Amino acid sequence: MTDPIRLLIVDDHPVVRRGLRGYLELEPDFTVVAEAGDGEEALAAIAESGPDVVLLDLKMPVLDGQGVIERLNAAPGDGPRVLVLTSATDAERVPAAIGSGAAGFVYKDIDPDALASAIRTVHAGQMLLAPVAMRGLMSGTAAPAAPSLTPRESQVLGLIAKGQTNRQIARALGVSEKTVKTHVTNLLRRIDAADRTQAALWAVRHGIG
Repeated sequence: MTDPIRLLIVDDHPVVRRGLRGYLELEPDFTVVAEAGDGEEALAAIAESGPDVVLLDLKMPVLDGQGVIERLNAAPGDGPRVLVLTSATDAERVPAAIGSGAAGFVYKDIDPDALASAIRTVHAGQMLLAPVAMRGLMSGTAAPAAPSLTPRESQVLGLIAKGQTNRQIARALGVSEKTVKTHVTNLLRRIDAADRTQAALWAVRHGIG
């Protein structure tokens, strides 16, 4: 039997945390290891309890969710996967959250079974965006023509689409982080993407990842 997925719930509303915990602990492959009410508490809980997946609200006091994601991305080593769980009114925050290293984005009105599936998807190393958020990111943009990518560029793009950081990509491919940065820079230029978020969406459109 595999170990359960260790979860940290981060939300500044205690009722929301209790509701999520009550449901998630019914799932046999989940265990909630900690809760936090703001970003600083979240970082402390991550250091202490070592969760696999963090369910993270974006609007919080002290340090918001975006700040948590950025701090985790800047930290050495592999941190937990982050699944942003917030309100639909925060759709405009998707690019920054994903671009900073969040592995997924879903809304708080998500069906409980769909949330459990999202957690498993993110834990498995894949990237996940709520359909409404994905449509918002893609609206008004035409799919670019698919240029010919080198095998290495395709590998890097596939890992970007899964929410991997440069450090994680370097480890997966057995190259230096500097080399990955060069590949990412060249790749963004080749597919005419402004940032990693656009690159991930491009990958989704063209079946890469």
